[in-house]
Amino acid sequence: MLRFLGLLLVVWLVISVIGVVIKGLFWLAVVGAIFFVGTTALGWARRDHKALPRGY
Repeated sequence: MLRFLGLLLVVWLVISVIGVVIKGLFWLAVVGAIFFVGTTALGWARRDHKALPRGY
């Protein structure tokens, strides 16, 4: 699951960069940034809390 989310993050980042580089595609950068933030939030919410070591 984390690999899939990581792949999605890379795809959204690439789409955002393409949108910024190509002058007429600013909307693509905005959509990529929205999906990037959404995927990050989803990954953070679904992470396995049991796999993390406990603090002192």
